[in-house]
Amino acid sequence: MSEEAKLPNMMNMHCGRQPPGQQPPGDSGNPASPKRSALKQAARLTGPVGMGYLPLGIAFGAFAVTQGFPVWLTILSAAIIYAGSMEFTAVSLILGGIDFFQIALTTLFVNFRHVFYGLSFPLRKIKSAPARLYAIHSLTDEAYALNASHLADKRLTGPVVLSINLLCHLYWLGGVTVGAFVGKALPFNTDFLGFALPALFVTLAIDAYRQSDYPLLGLAALACGLIGAIWCGKYMLITALSLFTVVVLLHCGWVMRRNPSGKGGA
Repeated sequence: MSEEAKLPNMMNMHCGRQPPGQQPPGDSGNPASPKRSALKQAARLTGPVGMGYLPLGIAFGAFAVTQGFPVWLTILSAAIIYAGSMEFTAVSLILGGIDFFQIALTTLFVNFRHVFYGLSFPLRKIKSAPARLYAIHSLTDEAYALNASHLADKRLTGPVVLSINLLCHLYWLGGVTVGAFVGKALPFNTDFLGFALPALFVTLAIDAYRQSDYPLLGLAALACGLIGAIWCGKYMLITALSLFTVVVLLHCGWVMRRNPSGKGGA
């Protein structure tokens, strides 16, 4: 390169500018920072989830406050418990005076599926230890589904994974916050909202029964619930869940011996 050609480059470098035709290291021409880019990508992916989380969060916030939870505790539970249907259950268990051991064990049963989520969740993409801990805490069915369905996408970086979980969490927290204040401001008696929790789980149970390849399991679940309610009093939920877990394990063993392919009805 001639001295005349070197001079403009040296002046550009001295002034902090890149020579023409060259980009700074790591700059692909997009002025957005990597974090902002990750948030944008996560926002596109989580939009449909937000449309579901916001109204459901509003429903939970109103439900919890009208059942006796203070507004601050309702919002705190959305941030810390953050377990979907288990949050609805926790309201009834806490207000019903159920001891901590039963609440913890019930939570384990209800959310045990998260153990299997961890086997394929792309936690290795997240480098920071605190960020990993938050990603574990904020893992929900929807966040897992979004991340797991894009595992082969090279754009699913650590910041994107973390942003997906964060935005889902914020959708839920925002909905619950709005619902808590709405529930506090309702001018009429809201005792009827206590039926929201049984209605939610009855609906989920009916839907699961209709889609199941083994409908007899639904009847077994009903039988376990009746046994717990009749003979176990306040330990009804733990007893029913424990019995049903045994039934499911026995059923899985029977299906595997009878039909290794796992197909067919009971």
